[in-house]
Amino acid sequence: DDLITKGVTEPYRMFTSRAEFRLQLREDNADMRLTETGRKLGLVDDARWDAFSRKRDAVSRETERLKSTWVNPRSLPASESERVLGKAIEHEYNLGDLLRRPGVSYEALLSLDGGKYAPEQALAADQVEQVEIAAKYSGYIERQHDEVQRAATYENLRLPPELDYLQVQALSIEARQKLAKHRPETLGQASRISGITPAAISLLMIHLRKGGYKAFQTTSATEPAAA
Repeated sequence: DDLITKGVTEPYRMFTSRAEFRLQLREDNADMRLTETGRKLGLVDDARWDAFSRKRDAVSRETERLKSTWVNPRSLPASESERVLGKAIEHEYNLGDLLRRPGVSYEALLSLDGGKYAPEQALAADQVEQVEIAAKYSGYIERQHDEVQRAATYENLRLPPELDYLQVQALSIEARQKLAKHRPETLGQASRISGITPAAISLLMIHLRKGGYKAFQTTSATEPAAA
């Protein structure tokens, strides 16, 4: 899509920063994203498909188990909470929410209260990795998904013709220069300029909203998700 809509003036390089769902385009989950497509194309044999299916199902089951297993502060010794979580919990949390906390690993979480919250069947190392990373990234991915949906809504929003892009300090120098050169009429046109990333569009929307431009006052643009 980049090659068709943006054009190239130098040897083409693939940047995940240009992708709408860039936080999901990771090396660790390549098999989870692509194996089903490979199977449909006849590129994945039965042995590999069976191994993938077991991993996918195990990750899904454990993720749901973590979300549905609750930890009550009245039944968890404060010393155990402090050992794993760094402090005592004030109210009930599910294991999924606790795993999202910085510094809390899956292995440490399951050691709470003598292993009381461990699954009946232990997961393989690659399955544990997916469960843990998915939990850590979940909030960022949800926010990025919202940003993409908002961007689709803003496709035809007209940009102020008098806007001085060189003064939008939140944007990179490259982005400012390209926007100033091309002077896009709409936000959709701006998003298709080579080198203008989804994060840059989010920052531009924030600038316009804070600048008092009426067309952007009803938007709810937020800071772009961390990449």
